Amino acid sequence: MSKNNILVVEDESIVSKDIQQSLKKLGYNIVGAASTGEKAILLANETKPDLVLMDIMLKGDMSGIETAEKIKETLNIPVIYLTAYADENTLSKAKVTEPYGYIIKPFKEIDLHTSIEMALYKHGKEQEIVKERDFLYSLVENTKDSDDGVIFVKSNSRLVKVKTTDILFVEALKDYVVINLSDVRFTIHSTMKDIEKKLPGNDFVRVHRSYIVRLNKITAIEQTNIVMDGGKKLIPIGGSYKDDLFNKIKTI
Repeated sequence: MSKNNILVVEDESIVSKDIQQSLKKLGYNIVGAASTGEKAILLANETKPDLVLMDIMLKGDMSGIETAEKIKETLNIPVIYLTAYADENTLSKAKVTEPYGYIIKPFKEIDLHTSIEMALYKHGKEQEIVKERDFLYSLVENTKDSDDGVIFVKSNSRLVKVKTTDILFVEALKDYVVINLSDVRFTIHSTMKDIEKKLPGNDFVRVHRSYIVRLNKITAIEQTNIVMDGGKKLIPIGGSYKDDLFNKIKTI
């Protein structure tokens, strides 16, 4: 198994060397050591470590907290704070940067090892979740077989095959959309604009900024409302969408 790469940021030379020695004994690889925030940022961008051990009270123009914030802006690297100070004010400032650990000096090797392993494990799991989420969202938004009229939507960590012929209407809900079938509804992370592009244009029509309906599921139109699914649902007709709706339905 490959060694994890650690960047040490500590302005006390003796303490920094002790930390590096402990890390080597524990089986980690030291990719660099910095005594200032500016150098830490440069090393982090150059070496892309798996984790940063950061002294909160760095000497110089940048504190450890400010340095961690700068690193977080460009790199997705977990940070563990090292400090001899545990006052509430320092803790409050440190929490904003969402560190993966907080070790009070002086500490034992077992404390260092445990904190690093927990941080690496937590960060790894978070990355897996992000990748899975992005993959599933990509499938939901982009996987569509136009010939068969099928889309896939995420439901309870599964991808469910939905025939577009079974969709009654789609409703906007803040950053999500709700796909309504006669007997079930799916809430997914998407936009009405994206959903509208992926539904067959001849079968669906946008009737309101918050609604898309399937044309053959319309039961009646009453003034400024559409009656759907045998009268179970009333959907408003937006003024700017009215002409498009009537251009797509046959009237006599």
